[in-house]
Amino acid sequence: MNDIKTLLVHTDGGQHCADRLRMARALARQLDAQLHALYSVRSAFTETPIEFATGGVIPSTLAHELDESRLASARKVKAQGLAEPGVPFEWHEGHGLWFSTFTQQARYADLLVLGQHDPEDINSGMPTDFVESVVIASGRPALVLPYVETTRTLGTEVLVAWKETPEAARAVSAALPLLQRARRVHVAMWGESEAPETSQPLDIRSYLQAHGVQADVHQHGAAGAEVGDLMQSLAVDLSADLLVMGCYGHARAREFVLGGASRTVLRTMVLPVLTAH
Repeated sequence: MNDIKTLLVHTDGGQHCADRLRMARALARQLDAQLHALYSVRSAFTETPIEFATGGVIPSTLAHELDESRLASARKVKAQGLAEPGVPFEWHEGHGLWFSTFTQQARYADLLVLGQHDPEDINSGMPTDFVESVVIASGRPALVLPYVETTRTLGTEVLVAWKETPEAARAVSAALPLLQRARRVHVAMWGESEAPETSQPLDIRSYLQAHGVQADVHQHGAAGAEVGDLMQSLAVDLSADLLVMGCYGHARAREFVLGGASRTVLRTMVLPVLTAH
């Protein structure tokens, strides 16, 4: 079994932070894993337009107040979490370059717990591409939780979006501890099925069986650009509470460019997604 021993949950000043920590604690209890919570957000100073950043005391004061407010909100979540029964966790507050701090710590965790970007949550202090940036830069798998309210279960009915790529293979490998505990696992593939030129003794079904996971395999026709929507639609039809998929994309200078399906799912996700690059 590929054990998950260390979880790292990202915390910020946003309205979904408490739910993210609660889910991370439940997962840590399920996996018998150690949980670390790291507060790491970009400073409000970097969100201030350039013309104001050097223009006077008031904008700087407001930015400082916003930073302090976000930290206070996160510490309140910490206090509430520590007061509740359940798995204990270690709390850390990042300083300096927020992205480098979180990414560096992420490399020492078996699984990250991150939150989908909520465009309406101005208090989170996080950029739109935070999730994909961390997944691509850290090389670690991540469980991404949607900001919309979903079922409280996780990993009971699992849908694996399979493609013969390194990204999908890493995601499935990382998800094995959850797949082994699932009540039912579905594997979906999109594209025309072609007979191999030579016998192939190994495939996704046999790989999962070797790890004690019995899966129902679904072969779908070519989907094109809308495969991300089809994944989520199928997940709803199957009552899945977890989607496992590769994160496809690459870093270009300071910009992280996602593939179509990854972009669609991370922007419109309706259930938790375990992903890896």
